[in-house]
Amino acid sequence: MPVSAPAAEGRTAFVSRGWHANPDQVPAVTRDVTAHGSLACTNSPIRHDPFVPRCARTRGPKLGADGTGMTARYVGRFAPTPSGPLHLGSLLAAAASWLDARSRGGRWRVRIDDVDAPRVVPGAERAILQALEAHGLTWDGTVVRQSSHVERHRAALAELGEACFGCACTRRELRGLARYPGTCRRRALPQQGNAVRLRVQDDAVAAFEDRLQGRCCQRLAATVGDFVVWRRDDLAAYPLAVVVDDAAMGVTHVVRGADLLDETPRQIHLAERLGIAPVAYAHVPVLVDAAGEKLSKHNAATAIDSGKPARGLATVLALLGVEAPEGEVAAMLEWSRKRWRIDRVPSGTTLPGFVALS
Repeated sequence: MPVSAPAAEGRTAFVSRGWHANPDQVPAVTRDVTAHGSLACTNSPIRHDPFVPRCARTRGPKLGADGTGMTARYVGRFAPTPSGPLHLGSLLAAAASWLDARSRGGRWRVRIDDVDAPRVVPGAERAILQALEAHGLTWDGTVVRQSSHVERHRAALAELGEACFGCACTRRELRGLARYPGTCRRRALPQQGNAVRLRVQDDAVAAFEDRLQGRCCQRLAATVGDFVVWRRDDLAAYPLAVVVDDAAMGVTHVVRGADLLDETPRQIHLAERLGIAPVAYAHVPVLVDAAGEKLSKHNAATAIDSGKPARGLATVLALLGVEAPEGEVAAMLEWSRKRWRIDRVPSGTTLPGFVALS
């Protein structure tokens, strides 16, 4: 039997694109602050936290009461890492992204984020694509592979130019530090053979309206510091690769797991530095086990059973707030597409106490 999703709390409609920090303008803050590491997000009524940066909307389309918006073009995407088969948590994120795109008449693309070669498991890409097809999550266009666009990533690094610097710090040296202390900022080290970091200005603030988590702000210099955009093994770091590839694919909306919420300010900051238009974000809660750990390939979460797709699909649809009558996969998805509202997805960043299907 599918697990019933908790009822979604009432949620205000948010502006989802075009947010830029402006400390001189101070709109009222009307929602509680939820801390995600060093990122503060507001997602429920009534309180102002003085430590949240004040951020003002300067442009962007208004959303409707259902929080979905009225945009002329919608391109969504699902971008799994081929480090293992799909599990129920990744199916939930894929289904949410697919439904959000299809309910708006949009395109839904698939990209395999395989640039991190040591993490790639042979056969995982094929298994992921077969699982998506078995669960009716068909995509538009050809599958994009991140590893095919390393030169595109390198061109973006070159465009950042002198805003970047070489960093010889090891993970061991930085262990336990939430913020990069600037050790190599003025050492003029070569980028070749070292990690490459982007200098973050002292007043840099990344701010955006997440369609589920509310308004999110982060003072980058104070909480993250200069961050890695190119790895020591001569590959793009995750923030740079994702921003560049999303732009190249024409992605306008990203619906993904809330475990990536903390990554978003860096991606927004990078996009701004590269002159790339921002995308609209919605971070859906992630599934956690009885110990509170996120279901993931890293902790060997059980792969979904593509031989019984209706069962897994019914489970994730219920968790997303659309309890479709169980039947043929195509019929379940069509029923859910017609009724999809992102504001019905449970609020918060995790779905606790979830017991995986046996």
